[in-house]
Order: sequence, then C-alpha cells, then structure tokens
Amino acid sequence: MTIWILIQTTLVVAFGLSIIMAMAWAARRQTGNSGWVDVFWTFGLGIVALVSALVVLPGVDGWTWRQFVVAGLIALWSLRLGGHIAQRNLAIADDPRYAALTNEWRAQASSRMFWLLQKQALVTIPLALSVFLAAQNPAAEFRLQDLLAIVVALIAIAGEGFADRQLQQFKSRSAATNGVCDYGLWRWSRHPNYFFEWLGWLVYPLFAIDLSGAYPWGWLALVGPVCMYWLLRYVSGIPPLEKHLLQSRGAAYRAYQARTSAFFPFPAKSAG
Repeated sequence: MTIWILIQTTLVVAFGLSIIMAMAWAARRQTGNSGWVDVFWTFGLGIVALVSALVVLPGVDGWTWRQFVVAGLIALWSLRLGGHIAQRNLAIADDPRYAALTNEWRAQASSRMFWLLQKQALVTIPLALSVFLAAQNPAAEFRLQDLLAIVVALIAIAGEGFADRQLQQFKSRSAATNGVCDYGLWRWSRHPNYFFEWLGWLVYPLFAIDLSGAYPWGWLALVGPVCMYWLLRYVSGIPPLEKHLLQSRGAAYRAYQARTSAFFPFPAKSAG
C-alpha cells in the first residue's frame, strides 16, 4: 500500500458514489418517494465497497482470504439493509425526513436535493475506504482479532434486523394509533437499529489494524465508525427522525425520550 494507491482509490470511490447518488436523485424525481434515496445509498455503497475490497494491489499475488471475507460481510450488510428499506418504501408515499426538507426548500427543492445527495456521497467515502483498508491488510495469518470482527459483524447484522422486525411488528399492531414502540430492544435504546448499524462498522478497523505495526494504514479504517456515528447521532439519523416523531407522537415521545437512551443501549429510567 502506498499513498498514491490510497489517493487513486479515494478518487475512484468518490466518483462511483457521486454517480450512484445522482441516480438516487433521479429516482426520487421519477417516483416522488425520497425513501428510494436510502435504497440507492445502501446498495451503492455495498457495490463500491465490495469492488474496492476485491482489488488486487500491485505486487500482491492474487486475492487473499481476508478480501473474500470482508467482501462477503459488506455484501451481506448491503443486501439485508437495502432489502429491508426497499420493502418499507413500498408501503409509504415518502420519507418524512426528506419530505420535510422538500417542503422547506419549496421551488429550490430539486436542485438543493441534488447537492444534498452529492454531499451524502462525499461523507460516505470514509465508509468505503474503511472496507478497502480492512480487505487490503496483508497479514496472512488468521488472528483472534479477525474472529472477533466476524462475530461482531454477525451480531450487528442480526441485531439491526431484529430491531427492524420489532418495529415493523409494532407498527402493524398500532397502525391506527400514535403510540411509541418501547418494548424489546426499543426499551433499551430509542434507536437500536442505528446502534447496531454503527456497531457493524467497527468490524473493518478490527480487520485492518495490525497491532504489530506492520500495516500502519490499517488505523485509517477507524474513520468508518467515527463517520457513521457522527451521521447517525448528529446529522441524518436521529435529529430529523426525532423531530418528526415529536411532531407526530407529541407528549408520548417526549416521555419516551426522558426515560430511554438515545443511542447506546442502557436500562430505561424509572418513570418515578
């Protein structure tokens, strides 16, 4: 690995993500449902990261086992989450987060949405690079660290899927009410699906980092989970979603906020 290879990879990844988010913008214009933006993002990131993981660098004699494992895990994540979001979008007219922005921007909504999605492509680059750096770790041996990464990946994917299923079941039972889902994993966190999503991005630093110092580039993979935490906790995840939920659920959601952790799972506070 050299700095020039990293720069080249970054530029190619940036171009690929930019094209994908331009396609997402076009899909939103065509369907009127902004929820498809997240479908394009999830599948698009999965494809770009998978391809980058399987790149054979100069001087390397073919693919390594780590490349296949990392590529398989990012593909599993992308297919699971992308499929879930696509299925959810079939039942809604629009994503409330993007709909609120469209209403706010009015006549400038189309152009401003295009540039918002391009910014989203830009901040997604660290995620794809995290996968690339993990896959390109030249260590030949299978370490305890690698086993831990696989275990964490499976826990994260299963946990996010379980949280999504619990929320879906709640919505199907409470379609005519403005109740708040606060059972199961949702009793421990207001956004357990986001927590497990973030947890899954810790997998790639685990694969990438070499504590012996033989692969210093691996430490850069930490930008992936840092970026994802920032996005989910402070930008496009919790803030706009909770704004919508406060408007639609009112006092019930404020009470839920008061007793339940926003992100990291933690026992709910007593109502008394």
